[in-house]
Amino acid sequence: MIDPLIILTALATGMLARAVGLPALVGYLAAGFVLHELDVYGGAILSTLADLGVTLLLFTIGLKLQLRDLLKTHIWGTTLLHMAATQGFFLGVLWGVDQLFPQLGLDLGAKLVIAFAFTFSSTVFVIQIMQERGEMASRHANLAIGILIIQDLAAVLFLAFSTGKVPQPAALLLLIAIPLRPLLLRLLALAGHGELFALFGLALAFGTAGICEAVGIKGDLGALLIGALLAGDQKAKELSYNLMLFKDLFLVGFFLSIGLGGWPTPEVMVLAAVLGALALLKPLLYFPLLTWLHTPPRTALLAANALANHSEFGLIVVAVAATAGWVDPAWSAALSIAIAVSFTLAAPLNSLSHSLYRRHREQLARFESTRVRATHGDTRNVKVLVLGMGNIGTGAYETLAQRYGWEVLGVDDNDRKLAVHRAMHRRVEAADASDPDFWARIRLDEVDLILLALTNHQENMLVVRMLDRLGYQGSIAAVVRFAEEAKELESKGISVFNLFAEAGAGFGTHAIRVLDGPEAAKAQAAPETDVGTRTGA
Repeated sequence: MIDPLIILTALATGMLARAVGLPALVGYLAAGFVLHELDVYGGAILSTLADLGVTLLLFTIGLKLQLRDLLKTHIWGTTLLHMAATQGFFLGVLWGVDQLFPQLGLDLGAKLVIAFAFTFSSTVFVIQIMQERGEMASRHANLAIGILIIQDLAAVLFLAFSTGKVPQPAALLLLIAIPLRPLLLRLLALAGHGELFALFGLALAFGTAGICEAVGIKGDLGALLIGALLAGDQKAKELSYNLMLFKDLFLVGFFLSIGLGGWPTPEVMVLAAVLGALALLKPLLYFPLLTWLHTPPRTALLAANALANHSEFGLIVVAVAATAGWVDPAWSAALSIAIAVSFTLAAPLNSLSHSLYRRHREQLARFESTRVRATHGDTRNVKVLVLGMGNIGTGAYETLAQRYGWEVLGVDDNDRKLAVHRAMHRRVEAADASDPDFWARIRLDEVDLILLALTNHQENMLVVRMLDRLGYQGSIAAVVRFAEEAKELESKGISVFNLFAEAGAGFGTHAIRVLDGPEAAKAQAAPETDVGTRTGA
C-alpha cells in the first residue's frame, strides 16, 4: 500500500507549483525530494505505477500520430536538425564540464546519453500553456506538438533498443493486428463513451505491452505501435483524451520516484541549474530553422518559445540508461532539477510571446519566406468576417452569404477544413484569428460585422482585446457555451449567442412544428437571423 503521506505531499507540492504558474510535475519532482528527506519510500507499488504511466504515455502518443502532418518538411526537418545541433551543443558543454570536474567520471557513452536527453522539449509544459491561453487549436500549437511527437518517437526508438532484447520469431505474428484494425475500431465504438470505453483502451495498451514483452519486444514500443495503428479515427482521438487523466496520474509515480532516489552532489546540482537555464537558447535555433522551412514568423516565434524547456521524456531516457548502467543514477535527479529550472524560466517567456512579436514584428517579418508571402489571399472588400469555420461558423457563413455574397470571408487555420470549403466555392482565408499580421491585411473600417465562432472563450477574448487595440468600431457577435462567458463578453459590448440556450429554443420550435404537422411546417417560413443586431452589439 502507498503511504498516504506520499499522496498528500504530491498533492500539496503539485498545487503549489500550479499556483505559481508552473506545471504540476515540477511539484511532483519536488515531492520526491521532500519524501526522501522524510525517509518515506514508495516501494514496489510506486514503481509499478511509474511503469504503467510510461506505457500509457507512449500509447497516447501513438493515438495522436498523423503521418500526413508529421511528414511536412517544416516539422520533421526542423526537429531533426534542431536535435542534431542541440546534441552537439550539450555534448560540447558536458565535455567542458568533464575537463573542469573530472571527479564526475563522465565517459563518452554517458555524455552522449545525457546530451540526448537535453534535446527534448516538454509535451506536458506545451499542452498546459496552450490550454491555459486557449490556443490548442492554433497553428503554432499544432506545430509545436508535431515537433514534440517526432522527438518522442526518437526517444521511443532509444527505449526500444536500450534493453538489448532480440525479438523472437513469434513476434512476426503481431502483424496480424494490422488487418484487425476495423474490428478494434468497431469494438471501441461498441464500448460507448464511459468507463467501458476507458477500460478497453487500458486493456489495449497494457495487453499489447504484455504480449510484446513475451515475444522479445519492449512493451512500451508495442503500446506505441498499437496506438499508431488506431490513429486517424475519431474514436482514437476520443480515447486519447479519455486516457489522459490515467496517464498523468500514473506518471506521478514516475516523477516521485526520481526525487525519492535522493539529491545529487552539490557540483552536479549547480551544473543541473546551468543546464536548465541553457534551455532558453533553444528558440534561437528553432526560429531561423522554422522560417527557413517556410513557416510564418509569428507561428515560428510562438512555437519556438513554447519549446524553450527540457522534457520529462528526457528524464525517462536517463532513468532507463541509469538502469542499464550507462549513466550514474544521480543524473536522474540532476535532470529533474534542470527541468524544473527550465520550466521556471520558460513560463514568463511564454507569457510574453505575443507582446514580443507585436513589439518586434517589423524585424521578425524580414524572416518571412517568399513562399509564405505568396500564400496570402485577397482580403479586400470584406463586410462580414466569420472567425472559425466549423459547423457553427459554416452555418453562419451560409446564412450571411445569402445577403452579402462574396463580401463574407471565412477564416480558419485548419488546412484540410479549408480545402473542403474551397471545393464548396466559399470564400475562405487560412489564418490564425489572433494573428496581428492577418488583421494588418484587413480594412477594418470597411467591416460591418465580425462573428467569433471559435467556441473557445479564451481565444474569443484574445481576439476581442486585439480588435479593441486596433480601434475596430463595427459590430461583434460571439458564440458562447456558458453564462459566465456571455457575461464577460457582454461587458465588452459584444452580442452573444448562447449555444446551449439557443439550441434548446430551436429544438422547442422544431418540436412545435412536428406537433403542428408537415403542412403547417411548410407554411411556416424560417425567420431571417440577424446576429449583428442582437442585444449588446
